[in-house]
Order: sequence, then structure tokens, then C-alpha cells
Amino acid sequence: MERVQDQLGNLTVEIRAAAFKALQESAEAVRSQAASNVRVDTRNLQESVKARFENSRLRAEIGWWDADDLYAALHEHGTRRIPANPVLGPALEQERARIGDRIKEQVRRSTR
Repeated sequence: MERVQDQLGNLTVEIRAAAFKALQESAEAVRSQAASNVRVDTRNLQESVKARFENSRLRAEIGWWDADDLYAALHEHGTRRIPANPVLGPALEQERARIGDRIKEQVRRSTR
């Protein structure tokens, strides 16, 4: 029984690592798609969209965090003079359909 518990404990770590790898892949896909679809003027928004991770909660955030990128929200949601050009929401929706398969594949790879 102890051996089985040890194996389950190890499997949990492996599965968590596999899930985190899948999360990183999905976050990169969203980041990349947002960067390629954002309006281009100076290329600042394309180059400064980033993904950041919270491994303890298997959480990723994709967006713009630099103070000089504040105008990304204006492009995303629009203003009276700038039509909305959402890139994060559509990129996330597209990736939402793939994340489950990414997790399954990474878990399969880690348990072989």
C-alpha cells in the first residue's frame, strides 16, 4: 500500500507538471495570436504582449503590463474615435477549444 501511495504522489507531481506545460503552450498560442492580430503602428503592442504564470495555481495571464502600453485597452475595447479591435478575447476563445487536448497529450507523455 505504501508503494502505491508513493506512486500516486509522484504521479500527481508529474500530472501537475504536464498540466503546467500545456498551460504554457496555450498561453504562448494566445500571446502569439494576439501579437499577430493587434493593430500595428509602432509595433510596440506586438512586441510587448506577454504571458505571466502562477505555477502554484496553474494560472496564466496574457496581456500588456507596461505603463506605456495602456492604450492597448483602448484598441481592445474601442473609444468614440477608435473602433474596437479585440485580439485577446478572440485568441482566448480559439485556444479554449484546444487546451483540453493539450493537457491530455502532456499527461500521456509524462506517464509513459
